[in-house]
Amino acid sequence: MTPATGPEPWPQTMAGSFDLDACAREPIHIPGSIQPHGHLLALEPDGLRLIRASAEAGPVLNRPLDEAFGQPIDRLIDADGMTSLVRRLRAAPAEPVQLDILHLRGGSDHQAIAHRSGGLVILELEDLEATGVGTLEALYPQMREGIRRMQAAHDFETLLTCTAEEVRSLTGFDRVLIYRFDEQWNGTVIAEDGNGRLPSYRGLRFPASDIPEQARRLYALNRLRLITDARYRPVPILSADRAAEGVAEPLDLSFSVLRSVSPVHLEYMRNMGTPASMSISVMDGERLWGLISCHHAEPRQVSFAIRTACDLLGQVLSSQMIALERAEDADHRIRSKSIQARLLAHMAAAERFIDGLAEDGEDLLSLVNADGAAILFDGDCRLIGHTPPQTVVEAIGAELAGQGIKDLFASHQLPVEMQAAAGMDASASGLLAISISQLHPSYLLWFRPEIVRSIEWAGDPNKPVDDSGRLSPRNSFETWKETVRGQSLPWRHGEIEAAGDFRNAIVSIVLRKAEEMAALNEELRRSNGELAAFSYSVSHDLRAPFRHVSSYAELLRSRAADKLSDRERHYLDSIIEAASSAGTLVDGLLHFSQLGRATLARVEVDVARLVEEVRNLLEPDLRGRNVHWTVHPLPTVTGDPTMLRLVVQNLLSNAIKYSRDRAEPEIEIGCRSTAEAHQFYVRDNGRGFDMAYAGKLFGVFQRLHREEEFEGIGIGLANVRRIVERHGGRVWAEGELDHGATFHFSLPRSAAAESR
Repeated sequence: MTPATGPEPWPQTMAGSFDLDACAREPIHIPGSIQPHGHLLALEPDGLRLIRASAEAGPVLNRPLDEAFGQPIDRLIDADGMTSLVRRLRAAPAEPVQLDILHLRGGSDHQAIAHRSGGLVILELEDLEATGVGTLEALYPQMREGIRRMQAAHDFETLLTCTAEEVRSLTGFDRVLIYRFDEQWNGTVIAEDGNGRLPSYRGLRFPASDIPEQARRLYALNRLRLITDARYRPVPILSADRAAEGVAEPLDLSFSVLRSVSPVHLEYMRNMGTPASMSISVMDGERLWGLISCHHAEPRQVSFAIRTACDLLGQVLSSQMIALERAEDADHRIRSKSIQARLLAHMAAAERFIDGLAEDGEDLLSLVNADGAAILFDGDCRLIGHTPPQTVVEAIGAELAGQGIKDLFASHQLPVEMQAAAGMDASASGLLAISISQLHPSYLLWFRPEIVRSIEWAGDPNKPVDDSGRLSPRNSFETWKETVRGQSLPWRHGEIEAAGDFRNAIVSIVLRKAEEMAALNEELRRSNGELAAFSYSVSHDLRAPFRHVSSYAELLRSRAADKLSDRERHYLDSIIEAASSAGTLVDGLLHFSQLGRATLARVEVDVARLVEEVRNLLEPDLRGRNVHWTVHPLPTVTGDPTMLRLVVQNLLSNAIKYSRDRAEPEIEIGCRSTAEAHQFYVRDNGRGFDMAYAGKLFGVFQRLHREEEFEGIGIGLANVRRIVERHGGRVWAEGELDHGATFHFSLPRSAAAESR
């Protein structure tokens, strides 16, 4: 009989000292031994013959181990209910399952627990010495009430506190901690329930080295772990000497409830003053979220039924956390979608989408809870809120482009990760960036300032060497404070998700606008070609016939007027008038088409002087009328003076014309200036118009009054709109029938014009 193959003896660097690097590499799932509060039997699956056994299993087999190997289990254990046990062993699953409580005829009782490991069935017999309630049925009333309390919790703090209380109530441990891992696998105690026998660790952080990576893997596989006494002596697992038994491979005890513990971890427990511990894994999907960690000031054994109940509470905690997180994420998603919709609406309405994006800075910052934002697009840089200087922002954008960031980048310690942000802790310790163009290195950046934090560790995490120079687990868990600088609040998953969604929407808008602009440019080129051809046709094919009709009708009237009756002369006059009117329409249409193709000669234009010149030009239309003029101070703008003169002339001419039936006509000219544009207006107290038809005002040949009332061909306001839009502005009007009208037009502000 030989010990089963297991790991090498614990690696040491000097007499009695542990190698912690080797600790991180230790194959703890194949320790080759178990804890002494039970027995382990490894059975061949077909005949359930004994292949391996823990060294102290002889008493439950009623014979020495040498004689037991190779025998079927039902011949080895003398207990009631063996037929049922054998049947259930043949159906043992991969994870431990509670079978029967075996009442050995020798007098001792054991809890039978079974699972499969590789090609073997593992039967573990736990001692039932004062272990408390032995079945889940007996625990059900208490479990039901605990689960009800947990499911009634509507926030994380209440849920975690309730869980800690319920687990301690079930197990009787002195202290129950709920321990959450961060991204670096440091763990923080975020909830606790205790009776005062052990010190409180609430709020303390434990370094990732306290639970190495291979231990975390086992916690994720086997959700429950009990260590009854940290001072125990491990019991080796033995096997027969014969090679035919197939015992060359180490026995994988990943799911064993009795699996022996790493010597370093046992020393860690003794240093902490907790001889007994139990841990329950809390999972977030496939990821280990944290642990429910139970401690006792003296050795303590807990029944498998109670452990199973605690495992169930851990699963309820996982599901409730996911439900609360999903509800919180849903609220955040709804809020961010609402903000995103407003931002996209501004972008869609703006001539340049970045103007719309920067229009509502508060929403832009609220989308991801940032303190500052910057938009880098097509050589333009817009800063919003608390940001680094423009030169630094542009350098950060260049570094993102140099790193090939084409979607999303997030950091809560940017000055450490990016050279361009060095020294920018106060404004740019955190950065969330999205690329907003698939063609050019353009970015939307959100910034967060430094948050100076004080972290309380359970002992100094940086000192694995004790006073004698011996490498060992930490032997002090007194609070050790660390001040962390150069970091912002981390970006939450929901914030990063909102930024990613917004990026997709922006890129879609940019691409769609580019496609629309390409299509519009193509349509515009085609339309301009057709318009040029039409203008030629008008000038050469239409004007000549109208001129001929008018000329011959005039000739006929001069030569044969005395031979025509009054009715015939009326017909002739109507022909002449119609031909003349048609010629005027053709001339107006030709002029309208030329306005769209003529090159703008932009210079500085004094609008006040322009208005005065137009008023003098229109003086003949004012004879016999007493018009009251109000002309407010008007700015200088940049534009084509000839075209702007035509705008002013059309608007003033209309105001004079449509107010001529007023006893006291009034015309007001003014301007309201904003940071982006000058907004001019011409107001009169004339005939006005019905706002229901305002959309027709600026169309070609559109009239809202009969020609018998007011002369004109309906093309003047169409000319106004075309000229203003070519200058980058817009036109609109307000009016009320018989209560006057106000015509507005805006022109973008120019740095050159403002310098005067």
